Amino acid sequence: MEIIDIIKESFVYPSNDLAKLAIYIALTFVSTILIFLGILLLGMGLTQSAIYAVIGIILFIGAIVVAFILSGYLISIVKFGINHDENLPEFQWKENLITGVKYLVVKFVYFIIPAIIVLIVGGITNLFGLSADVFSKIATSSVNASANTTAVASNIVPQSTLASFGTAIAITGIVAVILFLIFLFIETMAESRLANTDSLGDALNIPEAFKDIGRIGWGKVIAVVFLIFIIIAIINSVISGLNYYIPGISIISIVVTPYLTFFASRATGLLYSDIA
Repeated sequence: MEIIDIIKESFVYPSNDLAKLAIYIALTFVSTILIFLGILLLGMGLTQSAIYAVIGIILFIGAIVVAFILSGYLISIVKFGINHDENLPEFQWKENLITGVKYLVVKFVYFIIPAIIVLIVGGITNLFGLSADVFSKIATSSVNASANTTAVASNIVPQSTLASFGTAIAITGIVAVILFLIFLFIETMAESRLANTDSLGDALNIPEAFKDIGRIGWGKVIAVVFLIFIIIAIINSVISGLNYYIPGISIISIVVTPYLTFFASRATGLLYSDIA
């Protein structure tokens, strides 16, 4: 499919079955309520009775289960996109729950790998040692607390240290941005592989997920992923802006956010359908 067709079809897709969207919204609301009550009861458990803490933990577990079901359902939407099925999938509680757990594993792996590499780069550039040195000197200085941070740093910390600190931040930051962007694209393919095969092993096959980008086309993958982010960012910005003039209108995010989540999942599936 052409890029514009993927975006257009995906944006309309959630409206094909508003009942399913309503169920998803209701489950999201339930998960939020469970988390809120869990925090409240845990707080009561610290000051009153341990039974409240136990109930709070149970509610937290319930919220996690619902969250896994929601995540698994999104993978089902990706699968329907891969198959070009115009319908929205049925909720299959057990299957959605299992898939949601698999999806969490995928998310974790594709986040932890670039995070570890960035930490290694930070160690090589001595970012953490320089950070500790700079901020400890500033914290223990006798300069008036009202002075701005830049002035304090320039007066207390040697210029050579500041230069090294700036270089370390720049190098580590650039590596972090590049790595997390690359893994964002690879993780998108992994998500699609999970939807297509229901295999955690296939989803965690990083080399093959990387090759999938090439099979589809780097330009197309980058364009679709960025268009998804841009559209979601614009809509959320509009809602935030309107809330300034119409206080309370941001409540529509309860509906808009799930709608956009369906849109993103559908677009991911249609994108991957080129090679599935």
